[in-house]
Amino acid sequence: PHLNMAVFFTVALMAMASPSMTFDMGQSTRCVAIPNQMKVCKDVGYSEMRLPNFLGHSNLEGEVVPRSEDWRPLLQTGCHPQAQAFLCSLIAPCVAVRDSCAPVLACQGHPWPEALDCDRFPAEEDMCLSPHAKFSHFAKELPKPACQRCPSVEEAPAMKTVLDAFCQHDFAVTAKLHRRRLPMGEPEFEVEGRVEFIHQGPLLPYDTQHLLQQWLLINLRCANVLVRPGRSQLYVLTGSVQPDGTLALTRLFPWHKKDINIAVATRKWKHHRC
Repeated sequence: PHLNMAVFFTVALMAMASPSMTFDMGQSTRCVAIPNQMKVCKDVGYSEMRLPNFLGHSNLEGEVVPRSEDWRPLLQTGCHPQAQAFLCSLIAPCVAVRDSCAPVLACQGHPWPEALDCDRFPAEEDMCLSPHAKFSHFAKELPKPACQRCPSVEEAPAMKTVLDAFCQHDFAVTAKLHRRRLPMGEPEFEVEGRVEFIHQGPLLPYDTQHLLQQWLLINLRCANVLVRPGRSQLYVLTGSVQPDGTLALTRLFPWHKKDINIAVATRKWKHHRC
């Protein structure tokens, strides 16, 4: 059986909590090329990293590369734009990454590891890379996924139920959700094909597929009941964008071939007034 994201987190957190992983601020460090086999740091925007790093790792093949793989599932959630830079170099802004990614870990039942306590890292240090440019205000205004209470899943709904859901929420989309049987380093859940808009609301066409996939990876406890391993399932997803910009899915309708009411509701919506 494959290891799911929660198991990966457990292994990573246990490893990082080891007392032997300490960094002596007085010891000398050097910049080394990031090895090709360190896949999670591919295309990170720089080519070198420091050794020993702030976790006390000094051996590339024996420590750095294997430990970097433990964090692949967290990076796949897209919890913070600089999470990859932070986890690869451990010198990107710690507080910002922690504030965005700690809730994702908490959603999986894990605390932010003590080994990544931001107080351990200096505000400014001799670095092997230039700081990333600040992201535009436009990027910050995009809807973003967050840990939430699982939405209701309603089988074989009446046509009026579906139309009411369209009226009560900011958006309604259809998306086919797929769950890999053996992820093998790939995200366990993904959105297959195009996302079709029934009621677009505040969602953006080019961002919605990625947004929904991140929601699945953050809210694993919810995603686990939506589709079985190795299967795909078409859904009508309804929800709202909260005042803080976070996406909240509220009512989900599995769309099977026999569900004529959903098909009729989506057609009627074009001429329906709430």
